[in-house]
Amino acid sequence: MPTPSEKRRRLREGLASGRLQRLPGAFSPLVAKAAADHGFDGVYVSGAALAADLGLPDIGLTTLTEVATRGGQIARATDLPTLIDADTGFGEVGNVARTIRSLEDAGLAGCHLEDQVNPKRCGHLDGKAVVPADEMVRRVAAAVKARTDPDFVVCARTDARAIEGLDAAIDRAKAYVDAGADLVFPEALRDEAEFAAFRKAIDVPLLANMTEFGTSPNLTAAQLEDLGYNLVIWPVSSLRAAMGAVDELFATLKTEGTQASLVERMQTRARLYDLVDYASYNEFDQELFNFEVPGRES
Repeated sequence: MPTPSEKRRRLREGLASGRLQRLPGAFSPLVAKAAADHGFDGVYVSGAALAADLGLPDIGLTTLTEVATRGGQIARATDLPTLIDADTGFGEVGNVARTIRSLEDAGLAGCHLEDQVNPKRCGHLDGKAVVPADEMVRRVAAAVKARTDPDFVVCARTDARAIEGLDAAIDRAKAYVDAGADLVFPEALRDEAEFAAFRKAIDVPLLANMTEFGTSPNLTAAQLEDLGYNLVIWPVSSLRAAMGAVDELFATLKTEGTQASLVERMQTRARLYDLVDYASYNEFDQELFNFEVPGRES
């Protein structure tokens, strides 16, 4: 298993490679293992998905401890770099610095911070508000200054498109880059032309959010690569797919009294054991315990 530093270098190399880095959202370590098994470039931990998995709305209710703990569990599950959503940094600039150190300690490869007012809300909902640009500049600068590993990726997300317009969002992004952001995440762009405009204006790598049911069109990975984007996330897709299946299962159990009609669509025991690497644990256990203790002279 590579070290956290090695994973961070891998993420940076991927961002500089000219090839789109594909990071599906993982709300659990097991989902992260599936992403790795399918050959993705990394793993993304969504704040919205993490909150939903705790039974909470995405309005800034989760804490740094919850995010860092869950993020660390997911990051340790695979040899892929893991990028995590750090919302607004969980407070003022001192809290932002602590957030970066906590996420580094947890083994994350990078995080994104946003310029929303705290408490925040989902980036594709109405009623958002953003802080003044200079306040977000201080957040980004604090994050860059606080990291102990220079390869830890600091991504700046701007939600200003929906509030101040595209040009203002681009101006904000430029200021965040000047403050040291390694990666820019323009949230809730309206069409392909806006994605292209951001790419033309910003010199550092760009992240595209391809969430369902949002403001942005669902562009393909090929389209985003052609546009010059460096990283794409599908933040909540795995959670939505899983919960859709859970709702269907519970409805079936309620009406039919058995899961029999759905068994063929479930993950098999063999596939689950493969993902959790049951065989290697079994081998380790046998090597550890299947031996004779030599006798000792009294």
